Amino acid sequence: MTESPSGTKNEIGQWTSTSLVLGNMIGSGIFLLPASLAVYGGISIFGWVISSIGAILLAKVFASLSKLVPGSGGPYVYTKAGFGDFSAFLVAWGYWISIWCTNAAITVAMLGYLAVFFPVLGEHPPFAIICGLVIIWFLTWVNNRGIKSAGYVQLVTTILKVIPLFVVTLVGLFFFNMDHFIPLNISGESNFSAIIQTTTLTLFAFLGVECATIPAESTSKGSSTISRATWIGTLTAIFVYVLGSISIMGVLPPEELQHSTAPFADAARVMFGSAAQYWVAAGAIISTFGALNGWIMMQGQIPLAAARDGVFPEFFSKLNHRESPAPGIILSSVLVSILMITNYTKGLNKAFEFMILLSTLTVLVPYLFSSASYMILSRDKSISILKNWSVWIGLAAFIFSLFAVVGSGQEVVFWGFLMLMLGLPFYVWIKIK
Repeated sequence: MTESPSGTKNEIGQWTSTSLVLGNMIGSGIFLLPASLAVYGGISIFGWVISSIGAILLAKVFASLSKLVPGSGGPYVYTKAGFGDFSAFLVAWGYWISIWCTNAAITVAMLGYLAVFFPVLGEHPPFAIICGLVIIWFLTWVNNRGIKSAGYVQLVTTILKVIPLFVVTLVGLFFFNMDHFIPLNISGESNFSAIIQTTTLTLFAFLGVECATIPAESTSKGSSTISRATWIGTLTAIFVYVLGSISIMGVLPPEELQHSTAPFADAARVMFGSAAQYWVAAGAIISTFGALNGWIMMQGQIPLAAARDGVFPEFFSKLNHRESPAPGIILSSVLVSILMITNYTKGLNKAFEFMILLSTLTVLVPYLFSSASYMILSRDKSISILKNWSVWIGLAAFIFSLFAVVGSGQEVVFWGFLMLMLGLPFYVWIKIK
């Protein structure tokens, strides 16, 4: 595969590529995470620091791989270059499943925030289902109009979601109470255990660091744009996450924060008054809308790259007249719609939540393979491995990703492995055909 020639009408530029990384990383989690961390107290800051280091390592891996292996597909093409077709198929298969499971979860989260303004969505599931379907298929239509149209939506929603987060975070520093961080560890567990658990909680917030690498052939100036987008997006997300959590913990006492269902809304109420909760709910709606748009873009790009290489059905390789992988986007949106509907069907809620945990695991597998591929592809035979910093960075990123897998839990790892293995019959069928 080669990069798109610069200047074609269906390219995305530096700012759009950056918004793809930042917009996909910052979804609905940031609005709830401070409450999850509050039970540990100020020691959770150490968890943020460790997971941020891991995100920087992954950013380095993906930024470098975009230069070593040009072409669309991100983790898929990097795994193919390092390990061959079969491993690349497993990565593409797991990543694709992860995306449409995640998109269903994002849609449900958005409907929850919309219910603040339209209570009928929370009281009558049929209305929520209809609203969810309208949102999914509107963004499917946007993405089928070409990557540039989807990119505009991504850029605008990313700006609109980041500005309110910055405002609440920075203003919160003026309401900061240092007493909320004393004692440092309020979890009742050892400091080491608390740091490990908070690291596990926070590292999932950085999923999406690889997003700029996936539509590489539709990115203006290729690898240089992707590398900058990956770095800017990751470092900005780290700033928003870490400073935002510290600020919210400084505004709200830990005993209140750990029982909060909307930490940013509660902090905004303290700073700006009761009406501020609606501002934060609006920010959360924009945030989830933007993340859903970005991940719908991804759900067509990964199968497209794999289908071009003959490891996914040819169906996914077809483009419409706007050069968008419409068949892959549409089929994935059908699956997203089905999963979203199941969330409002009695008895299936637990199954739905479990699939979201599985989606988190299956997106970590590409990180493992990409980190290992980086160690292989960046190997310089003229110097020893001990002096090759690229190998050590790849190894550190691999260990971080493996730590994230362990943090998913034994049961999720088992079912995640089983889900990946379910792809084998499809691979065999494609190869035989």
